[in-house]
Amino acid sequence: MAEEKKDETILEEDTKQQADSELHVEEIDANETTSTDSDEINEPEVDHLEIELVETKERLARVRADYENFRRRTKDEKEAQAKYRAQSFIEKLLPALDNFERALSVEPQNEEAKQLLQGMEMVNRQIQEALANEGVEVIPTKGEMFDPHLHQAVMQVEEDGYESNQIVDELQKGYQLKDRVIRHSMVKVNS
Repeated sequence: MAEEKKDETILEEDTKQQADSELHVEEIDANETTSTDSDEINEPEVDHLEIELVETKERLARVRADYENFRRRTKDEKEAQAKYRAQSFIEKLLPALDNFERALSVEPQNEEAKQLLQGMEMVNRQIQEALANEGVEVIPTKGEMFDPHLHQAVMQVEEDGYESNQIVDELQKGYQLKDRVIRHSMVKVNS
């Protein structure tokens, strides 16, 4: 709003100066006198041009700052996108990983089942290594103090040997990708 008023004021001054200069030219023509001094410059016009120059420099500085902010934001967004590119895939993989770990927790009844379980453990290790290479970490739980940023308390129990607000047991593993939590750990907390 202030900029518009400022622009209107400048426009009015321009119009006045232009009218004054036209009037001045007509007076010269009427007197039929020619000035031999071409270095003579109209003072108000110089002042006006200086003001206009300052305003233009200020606008240029603002545009430059806006552009730098845009470049920085774009760069930050690209870095975040590259950093967390695997997040959606990992989120889809976690339920399958949970089922895989449940299958590993079954006690084998015969030799054939034991061999199958060994093969599944090897595959599980490879999956865990691949996730670790992407920056995925399991959120530590048992014995840790409850942190609402990392854990989701689904039960409160009273257990001896644990401090208040200390995690007693983990019901579902939580994962984080670099510094971002993908899934909170579901835990039992001592009250």
